[in-house]
Amino acid sequence: MVSLVKDGKDLADYCVEYGRRLGATYVEARYVRDTTRGLAYRNGQPVSGGFSPSTGIGVRILVDGNMGFASFDRLEKKLAEESISVVHKMTKTAKRKTPIDLGEPVANRAKWDMKVKDSLRDIDIESLMELSDSVNKQMDGLVAFTFTINPKVMDKYLVTSEGTQIESQQSYILMYSILTAKGNGGSEQRYLDLTLAGGWERIKETNLIDRVLDEVERLKKTATNAVKIEELLNQPVDMVVGPEVAGIIAHENVGHPSEGDRIMGREGAQAGESFWRDLKIGESRVGSDVVSIGEDPTIPNTSGYYLYDDEGVKARKRVLIKNGILHEPLLNREFGTRFGSGSNAAARSVAYNREPIIRMANTYFEAGDHTFDELIEDVKLGVYMRSFKEWNIDDRRYQSKYSGSEAYLIKNGEITDTMVKRPVMETTSIGLLSAIDAVSKNLGFDFPGTCGKGDPSQGCPVYAGGGELRFRKIRLGGVG
Repeated sequence: MVSLVKDGKDLADYCVEYGRRLGATYVEARYVRDTTRGLAYRNGQPVSGGFSPSTGIGVRILVDGNMGFASFDRLEKKLAEESISVVHKMTKTAKRKTPIDLGEPVANRAKWDMKVKDSLRDIDIESLMELSDSVNKQMDGLVAFTFTINPKVMDKYLVTSEGTQIESQQSYILMYSILTAKGNGGSEQRYLDLTLAGGWERIKETNLIDRVLDEVERLKKTATNAVKIEELLNQPVDMVVGPEVAGIIAHENVGHPSEGDRIMGREGAQAGESFWRDLKIGESRVGSDVVSIGEDPTIPNTSGYYLYDDEGVKARKRVLIKNGILHEPLLNREFGTRFGSGSNAAARSVAYNREPIIRMANTYFEAGDHTFDELIEDVKLGVYMRSFKEWNIDDRRYQSKYSGSEAYLIKNGEITDTMVKRPVMETTSIGLLSAIDAVSKNLGFDFPGTCGKGDPSQGCPVYAGGGELRFRKIRLGGVG
């Protein structure tokens, strides 16, 4: 692990000391050094590039049950004192109906990082351009395409008045593409998040170039061959979806409504609320017996990987839904106390000037006991939706809609060559989860993403996935 600038760590330590001197009952300082480079291409031609270093310290203080946050980007003791003094005065005069209680003290000391072989800081611009050229060549035959690549390394040092001291380093190759293909049935567009967690070696380990080519060919095939099928509109049909679709459902219909701040209403005016608010955790059924949703930040080589959260709590797997029953929400220290169960290490911050809030990491359907062929062979009439084109969900994460990209007609237990044009699954979260009667053994994390939440917004790297899912008696739209 690359060591952090000593002055930054020393200043973070001083921020904690100074906040305690002012009378704060809890002080937390995060020194963050973020190095991001980037290139952007349109139709294979470079359009921009840059280098974006970011260094600063974020400080949270607890005074009389009120939480305050300050940040500054110059490592100067005087500026630190001024910033903390201002937020201390504001926090001291705040009047909360419910004082914030962080629960039992946390005093963890650790160093952790994403294991890398080839550091992203050592990759030169020529290597970035060479990879970009290789990716862009795979998009030959599309009518339009974009590609951006942003290697990012983030070093953090977290220190608190309770004794926590944690150093960490996270590395991401952030890559995004928008593909547009034209065929007999018009044009089809697909957004690809190709982000990889780790070092430069992940490019070869994941066969990135082959994956891009495969996605391009699949999109062109969909644009050329997909047709509307009236028969699918006349009756309820069965659906089988791939790990990508399973992942977005796990993230949107389960992960977001499980966030404790949403359930309690803190996010209501920003990112929305949660239908879990009307249910009882540990008792309410929201899906069939085969539905279990895991949320695990400790899985290596994933965008959501971390071993300690940004409040210093040790990470562990969380089970959001167990056999169709609400099991546990995502919690930080504040909401862990309010729920009476303690934090389960869900506090994350994406920059020095963003407070840590409750976030997902890696959210997925637990593997079932079926093979993929077994899911298909019991379907008389239905659709296999391998990937999705777009999705939509309301603020309570209840009414949802998923539009397919690559999809095939299933008849008499076999996937046919007939491609279905943009099938739409539209139902409630509980209706969707309750319609699942089988999950495959093929647990996959093929869906990296950037999850937005908070105000100001925080785009947080996450992964989602699961095995293939089979839904019974779904009424489809968009196929006739």
